[in-house]
Amino acid sequence: MPSWVDEKFGSKVRAALWLASVVGEGNVFTKGQLRAAFPEVAQIDRRVRDLRDHGWQIDTRREDESLNLDEQRFVKQGTEVWLPGQSKSLKEKTGLTAAQRTKVLLADSFLCRSCGIGAGESFGDGGQDAQLDVARRQVLGPDGTTRMQLVTECNRCRVGGRERLADLGALVGTLGRLSPLERSVFAGWLDAGRRNPSPMERLWGEYRTLPEEARNAVRDALRGMDQ
Repeated sequence: MPSWVDEKFGSKVRAALWLASVVGEGNVFTKGQLRAAFPEVAQIDRRVRDLRDHGWQIDTRREDESLNLDEQRFVKQGTEVWLPGQSKSLKEKTGLTAAQRTKVLLADSFLCRSCGIGAGESFGDGGQDAQLDVARRQVLGPDGTTRMQLVTECNRCRVGGRERLADLGALVGTLGRLSPLERSVFAGWLDAGRRNPSPMERLWGEYRTLPEEARNAVRDALRGMDQ
């Protein structure tokens, strides 16, 4: 690996070399440390962001709530941009216009399509409230091809679901194995845009949230009702 101080390379390549050789994957660096390493580069923050187009994963507080505002985490190295020809082989741009972003959010009813939370709602654990953004999700089609499609996700699900693959063919195949009545019920959920759980499902969900001792008490109470 070349030296990150070798000025024959551009600032983006030098930033990549600095991350790989000085910071290391999985470690945190601050904006101050980055600027101190490249005092002569006015837009070194932007050069680091440009690395994301080459498959480098660099998280901020937006993706990782454990970080402070001035911290970033170098999660994973992407293309070796210091090799000849690699600095120009950019990934598909992930930037969206404001109109495209709003269209996706409207189509998804401003709800996270992984957990269902809305913008600004609390996760219930005292942490930061939900922030929604548009993510790309891999969708495996019935013909075996994989495409990236846009979907709304909250800040927590977006971090945990980076490698998620939606198997559309498997889902459609399962629908085909349902009875006509079951498919009719499912179609009703699709038309309504929601599924209202039955009273028994709500009870089951509430029971699953209980500590072990409380769950055992529920079992004992249920056995007593049947005697």
